[in-house]
Amino acid sequence: MRKILIPTDFSENAINAVRYAIELFKYERSDFFIMHAYADEIYDHNTVVSREIFDELKETVQKHSDTELSAVVKEIREISPNPRHTYHTLSVFGTLIDEANDLVDKENIDVLIMGTKGKTDDRNLTFGSNTLQVLKYVKSPVLAIPSGYTYDQPKKILFPTDYMIPFKRRELKLLSTLTKSFRSTINFLHISKFENLSIRQEDNKSFLEGSLPDAELKFHRIEADDLTKAINEFIKDNEIDFLVMVNSRRSYLESILYQSTIDKIGLHIKIPFLTMQNLQRY
Repeated sequence: MRKILIPTDFSENAINAVRYAIELFKYERSDFFIMHAYADEIYDHNTVVSREIFDELKETVQKHSDTELSAVVKEIREISPNPRHTYHTLSVFGTLIDEANDLVDKENIDVLIMGTKGKTDDRNLTFGSNTLQVLKYVKSPVLAIPSGYTYDQPKKILFPTDYMIPFKRRELKLLSTLTKSFRSTINFLHISKFENLSIRQEDNKSFLEGSLPDAELKFHRIEADDLTKAINEFIKDNEIDFLVMVNSRRSYLESILYQSTIDKIGLHIKIPFLTMQNLQRY
């Protein structure tokens, strides 16, 4: 049974991520947890001047959230009445990161799926602020779906890696399941000036090969000074339709996610983007 968490702010980008998720896992028995965390809507509201008004607003927002979540599930069932899928809705008074992490731990979530942006759809930004926070701090794999992206089976997957990180078997199993379902090709991209790998790199590469037995694997090495530019160009030149990266200490992804401002991120992603958090899971 696959367990999938989908946070939503009820924007079109969020609904689009839901549509993508139910298509991606249409062949698997899956529990979908569709969650709306609404604490910020209340604390930031300009009419909150007393505890009484606060409590009234909280009740109103929760009822609205429950109604919207019911509408989302109704739309899903109309689009895809899949007997393999079960839906759970959660209106939670808390912050997105805290509530997502609590549910990840409680339900042992396999993957969190959301849009790269929410209601504030700034075309100049790769990620909206909520998505960026989720990528940084939620302790599960995160799949981000770009604005307006129409579902297509992931056939050509790009996985940039320096082979220095010891991969987590559970997260690779998720990737293996997807590639097996769609007969995908995984392109591993090593950006380095050195042709030979260290023993550590060779061992991690062998672990990757052993963990993805049903996928077609291709290994590439290129020399480049600008890693971001190299990845963007590889995506374009090879018609890549799905990107996978690992977010861990001293990884390339960590370096771009922790820019001082989100508009400095140069990885302009227009395809689904799976971030494997490389954190200990049970």
